[in-house]
Amino acid sequence: MCLFSFKPQLWTTNGLILAASSGALTSGLGYALWYAVLPKLTSAQAGIYQLLVPIIAAIGGVLFAAEAISVRLVVASSMVLGGIYLVLLVNKHR
Repeated sequence: MCLFSFKPQLWTTNGLILAASSGALTSGLGYALWYAVLPKLTSAQAGIYQLLVPIIAAIGGVLFAAEAISVRLVVASSMVLGGIYLVLLVNKHR
């Protein structure tokens, strides 16, 4: 839906190329790093790290894009971190 709300006259070929290439580059590097590290992790560790990705992205948005820290963000992040804590707690007692 965002494509329909942007004003096409503000788009430049240079901007589109830079956006697509930077997105492809960062995604490619992220996947390469993940699959290089993945064999060294247990299934539980890999799952936990994947659950942290949205929180890391939100922190990046707050730090680098001046996004607001909302109650919704704090509650959602707390719930994810609480779930991760419970998994770690259960695994500790096994």
